[in-house]
Amino acid sequence: MSNDKNAGAVFGGGCFWCVEAVFDELRGVHAVVSGYAGGTTKNPTYEQVCGGLTGHVEVIKIAFDPGQISFRDLMTVFFATHDPTTLNRQGNDAGTQYRSAIFYADEDQKQEAAAFIKELDEAKTFKNSIVTTLEPLTEFYAAEDYHQKYFANNPYQPYCQYMIPPKLNKLHKQFSQLLKSHGK
Repeated sequence: MSNDKNAGAVFGGGCFWCVEAVFDELRGVHAVVSGYAGGTTKNPTYEQVCGGLTGHVEVIKIAFDPGQISFRDLMTVFFATHDPTTLNRQGNDAGTQYRSAIFYADEDQKQEAAAFIKELDEAKTFKNSIVTTLEPLTEFYAAEDYHQKYFANNPYQPYCQYMIPPKLNKLHKQFSQLLKSHGK
């Protein structure tokens, strides 16, 4: 993984609106882009991905400064703010497009993610085994503009009001030291 001020990580943990809202609040995170990865359809649309036939996952692509936040810290938040033990499902969102996945950029990220998952499983962190897939990042497609910063732009949308605040509350309680607002 890069040691400069711009490393990357790509995670799929259910609806990208939810995952984006969490990672937007972390210090050292420069940008979070919602998009699609892991499938075979070139330049997929939201409707195609939601149909479940493209093989793509709703993901977020994170640009971060590893001097401020580590890949391990990002994975810790990722595993704590979604259910990595349910196959192809997060809450009411079901289908392979909602699978828990880490799309690694290089062999170092792959090995670090595999070791972290093994550590969580061996510690029995979750009642059930982790089903998060580790997949090479071969292509990332940014989602349509209206999906970017969706929660920030649509906080009163019913899905957002129901699904995102519990994740943010957990983030604020368990990971306050990693927040951009920490120490202000």
